[in-house]
Amino acid sequence: MDNRFATALVIGSVLSLLSVIYLSAAVGTVSWYHYFTSPVLANVSETAANEFLNELEKANEKAYTDALYHCNGSLGLWQQCISVSSQHYESDDLSSDLRCVSLSFSDQFLEKYSQPGNHNTEMDLIRTYLWRCQFLLPLVALGLIFFGAIVGLAGCVCRSLYPALGTGALHLLAGVCTLGAVVCFSSGVYMLQRSLPPPSGVRGEYGWSFCLACVSSPLQVMAGALFIWASRASRKEYSLMKAYRVA
Repeated sequence: MDNRFATALVIGSVLSLLSVIYLSAAVGTVSWYHYFTSPVLANVSETAANEFLNELEKANEKAYTDALYHCNGSLGLWQQCISVSSQHYESDDLSSDLRCVSLSFSDQFLEKYSQPGNHNTEMDLIRTYLWRCQFLLPLVALGLIFFGAIVGLAGCVCRSLYPALGTGALHLLAGVCTLGAVVCFSSGVYMLQRSLPPPSGVRGEYGWSFCLACVSSPLQVMAGALFIWASRASRKEYSLMKAYRVA
């Protein structure tokens, strides 16, 4: 194998591994979006925290979104968290405890309504499918990369670069899926805030988990491009050498 092709495969494999680490960390963490609440609004008691947990279990979108607004809430693909202020008995110091709720697979498929929390209104199809796609697409991307790795290992066993073409195509598809998940999440947050605007004194920012997902997509695309280039260039060079020998 030419050193150029071997180098391309090594760099592509490193980029692919980094993208898997970044995307897995993004999927498993809750720092996709943060709400920062002013101190006047952020005085949340233990009772309010329990109400938040109960409303999330009841799938009352308006109630738990209001809690996220007022409690320095954090959004993830599989978790939602709020900060709860608690006072120690031995001192007057206030401490902030993080309370998180994990979303089950069935929770991800709950319908969203045009008026959040009002089940008597019609279903908001766009927000419903954006919510579903934002957690499904990263899983599809990880599955494509895993399958591409199996195809690449099969090519190594066969001592052929031809399977690298399939590995590259799968990585390109994974990059598109990851990008789609990022777009779906940001669009879903925007549409939710348009339907249920945050109160004054509350601002929102994207977190580091969202940034990891954003970085993962171009890494997958670059890895796919390197795999495809190595496969096509190797095939072209082999064809030229074969034609030269025949001549």
